Amino acid sequence: MVVIKRKVQRVVDGDTFVVRNRVLGSQFIRLAGFDAPERGQQGYGQAKNLLAKMTDRVVTIEPVGRSYGRVVARVPYARRFRSAKQQRYVMRKLRTGR
Repeated sequence: MVVIKRKVQRVVDGDTFVVRNRVLGSQFIRLAGFDAPERGQQGYGQAKNLLAKMTDRVVTIEPVGRSYGRVVARVPYARRFRSAKQQRYVMRKLRTGR
């Protein structure tokens, strides 16, 4: 498993952020196991604001795949910013497949 440390530059939404230096060819990191509301959906602002607390922090990134040009990765530090609502949403999707 590859483990990389990078500084978070900015947050795009509740499950994607940008790092200063590329990881496997992309600066965009999508959090594995997070499924935040999209822009215009209820809870979008809350999810983005929670993740924004990572800005300017150096985080550990464990790449697990790619999606739409982004690196999908586990970021242990980010787990503390997943809201209870996000957690329930992810668990429901895992159970039902929807």
